[in-house]
Amino acid sequence: MSQEPNQNPSDVELETDDTDLVPRRRFLTLAGAGLLTIGFGSLAEGLVGNLSEPFNQQIESLIFQPHQLVPEFSVNEIEPDKLIVNTFRFTPAISPVTYRLTIDGEVNNPLSLSMLDLQKLPLTSMVIRHVCVEGWAAIVQWGGVRLRDLLAIAKPSSQAKYVYFYSADGYYESWDIDSAMHPQTLMAYQKNGQPLEPSYGAPLRLASPVKLGYKLSKWVTRIQVTSELAEKRGYWEDLGYEWYAGI
Repeated sequence: MSQEPNQNPSDVELETDDTDLVPRRRFLTLAGAGLLTIGFGSLAEGLVGNLSEPFNQQIESLIFQPHQLVPEFSVNEIEPDKLIVNTFRFTPAISPVTYRLTIDGEVNNPLSLSMLDLQKLPLTSMVIRHVCVEGWAAIVQWGGVRLRDLLAIAKPSSQAKYVYFYSADGYYESWDIDSAMHPQTLMAYQKNGQPLEPSYGAPLRLASPVKLGYKLSKWVTRIQVTSELAEKRGYWEDLGYEWYAGI
């Protein structure tokens, strides 16, 4: 999902690798409790000194590996009935024939792409776990265009740090550019090998194993690249949810 429910957003039970001696979320908890400052030296000083960003956000960005792939599942493990449909306000009716995706902001080559344009680009398919903050999860196969490939065409400026996503229903989100450029972050137009249905975000939605569900915007019509975060960072984040929301 993406826009998550009208009352609470969506993402899932958190998995940790058996080799991970300190699970990521526990690491953040310890960091928030001030137990990891010993040994950080000048690094901790720099983190705490940057008051414009939450401490845990900076810790998460330090842990995140932009080029490390998240383990995927087999097609036999897809859970077709577990992906819950959550609607932010309404399900917009968007014609795939007239649809355009705009990519603008701090880019050297602004784009306006039709669905046919997007479908001409290399198709990437992945079977990943969609994780919802409400406590449920679903293994889903997504197919679409890697966001990093689209951004490579748009040519972000060297100062670009964030990416905003705007949806046809008024939903809005922002990501760090490293997560947006992750090789498993897709602009998806297929679900479980079939064309994406409107209720799940057609004609185009975000899909990625590196963010919680409320970060995965549906019905995306505009992607804006920027060097600064605006006062509004995301619909649920502006109501108190975590901004980075990494898994």
